Amino acid sequence: MATLTIADAERLVTHALAISKTSAENARSTARALVAAEADGQPGHGLSRVPSYCKQALNGKVDGCAKPVVHVAAAAALIVDAQSGFAYPAIDYVIEQLPAMARHSGVAIAAIRRSHHFGQAGAHVERLANSGLVAIAFANSPKAMAFWGGKTAMMGTNPVAFAAPMPNTPPLVIDMALSVAARAKIIKAQKDGRPIPADWAIDAGGQPTTDPASALAGSLMPIGGAKGSALALMVEILAAAVTGCNFGWEANSVLDDKGAAPNLGHLIVALDANLLSMGTFTERMGGILTAIAADPAVRVPGSRRLKSREKATRMGLEVAGDLLAEIEALAGREIDRQ
Repeated sequence: MATLTIADAERLVTHALAISKTSAENARSTARALVAAEADGQPGHGLSRVPSYCKQALNGKVDGCAKPVVHVAAAAALIVDAQSGFAYPAIDYVIEQLPAMARHSGVAIAAIRRSHHFGQAGAHVERLANSGLVAIAFANSPKAMAFWGGKTAMMGTNPVAFAAPMPNTPPLVIDMALSVAARAKIIKAQKDGRPIPADWAIDAGGQPTTDPASALAGSLMPIGGAKGSALALMVEILAAAVTGCNFGWEANSVLDDKGAAPNLGHLIVALDANLLSMGTFTERMGGILTAIAADPAVRVPGSRRLKSREKATRMGLEVAGDLLAEIEALAGREIDRQ
């Protein structure tokens, strides 16, 4: 393992992307998001993505120089075309614009189309909560889960994220994919030569499996059984049908450089809760904090993320040596390590 400061990690990833046919602005935006996910203890959305992102930019599956095209569809509605580029520049634009729109209309919505991997969904809504808004985000992803009762992977793991400002404390952030386990965890189990829990996936025949290879050839299981599957379908509609993008079963993988751009969709909604609550929102959220604090066994959702972030800020990021070497090779240079 090696240790990098957050600033050094951002510089390294920015450079790796920049020499992989990605504009300087897009490289900085994408690097910030990936490093922030790593710092928050979300490595599946962090530095492990750098090699595949660079390869996709190099062969054109992702247009690293794309500039989002914006259409103001209504007073409270944006349509942002990511132009088959990385998601983060489009998301950055949305997060800059939605607060003023939401305060004007009480609610604002952005539909992002022709996009790529949504990354750490909770981080996007957290930024809006830091502006005093309640925010919800939906994103679809390439096929990983069958429809309930089916055997063939069709829907993505389809993350849902929610954030709300809290009095005198960081925002409450709830971020979840709708599969029991992430595909990345199954891939890691396969590399490590160990089985997976029987409730994570089914094989191609529709039977529960503990074999990672069979799981990857089959389908991930949704959280909450049929209800989780219905939620994934809801996200598929909100993120893909509403934005006019590919459904999970139509989208190419965001993990490799094969095929055309995935054309994924994201929907972000921001609410001016202070306006809608007639000025009582902060007080009501304080009541939630009081209720949670009354039971010492209760953990506020997202608290592990904040602890991981604080540790990374103070002590740096621990990065596997082989991954760091791969990123450094892509960047064409090494950096000083702590």
